Amino acid sequence: MGSSSEYPLFLYPNGNNIADPQFATALDPTLFVHGQTAHPPAPDWPQAKLNTIFAVGGDRVNSTPFTAMMNTLFLREHNRVAGELEAQNPAWDDERVFQTARNIMIPLFIKIVVEHYINHITPLPFSLRADPSVAWTAGWNRPNWITAEFSLLYRWHSLMPDSIDWPSGQIPIGDFTLDNAPLLNVGLDAAFSAASRQPAGELGAFNTADALLPIEIYAVAQARFNRLDTYNRYRQAFGMAPATRFADISSDPDVVALLTQLYGAPDNVEFYPGLFAEDRMPDSPLPGLLLRMVAADAFSQALTNPLLSEHVFNANTFTPWGFDLINSTSKLGDILARNVPAPGTTAIEMTQANWHYATGP
Repeated sequence: MGSSSEYPLFLYPNGNNIADPQFATALDPTLFVHGQTAHPPAPDWPQAKLNTIFAVGGDRVNSTPFTAMMNTLFLREHNRVAGELEAQNPAWDDERVFQTARNIMIPLFIKIVVEHYINHITPLPFSLRADPSVAWTAGWNRPNWITAEFSLLYRWHSLMPDSIDWPSGQIPIGDFTLDNAPLLNVGLDAAFSAASRQPAGELGAFNTADALLPIEIYAVAQARFNRLDTYNRYRQAFGMAPATRFADISSDPDVVALLTQLYGAPDNVEFYPGLFAEDRMPDSPLPGLLLRMVAADAFSQALTNPLLSEHVFNANTFTPWGFDLINSTSKLGDILARNVPAPGTTAIEMTQANWHYATGP
């Protein structure tokens, strides 16, 4: 079992804003420290929050306890896998143990993305499987990359409620950022249970918490900086008819009125606002163009990872034990159960237990 108290090391371990020297130049600045290229962060950060920031490789890991708990879970699983590989292969050196564990974790994570997350957001009345063989001879199989569009379309801030239901009580969303104390105070199992029970907001216009609106402004600015094409051009690129009326984008008269005021004509609507102004699709939390783009990513980027390629995805690459672990894991709860001493009774799911399809096949 993984350690129930295992967390990443702290970036500021001495109670001040001086980063641990081993991380000071090795890590990107933490998210929201705009325009800064090195530690320490902005001097107006409360010291109590600063003391909880983890020394991790991604700038977004510390953004909320939700992201920090995901990173912590996979850290524990990586270390658990490495320990098992070391025990099974005593002649291996540390580097081979580390790299093999890392190689196991990547397809394991991709399996969860497809079989837990994608199945949650798709309106299909059947479950998808992360079978990499479908990509081996597919015409769309290309080396994967992260595009500016992909970076922007996953900013689902309107899903976040105004306050978070946490085991210790309600936490306003504005106080839930850049502070890992809520996670450290309740532990990994309780954090995942709380997140699994938390109802999400509705994705769409006019539903972003006030505390997150400045981030949306950065998203629009990023799209303009990268000179992304218009919303209608992306509709056409993904096989949808272009919107000729604002009512083709949204059935909400308030959304139509604002789009009319801002853009004048549907062809002028920008990519990012257009994505989230659309009506949601039946049986999905996502609007139409966004759903198509996410679906394309799930196959053309996730399943084309080199570790899933035809001559790599086998027991020789991952060891028979590791290959079996990948194939037998499909949900976050599978990993959580392996890394907390006594998992709670809350099912770690993304879909609420009482949800059902509004439309049948």
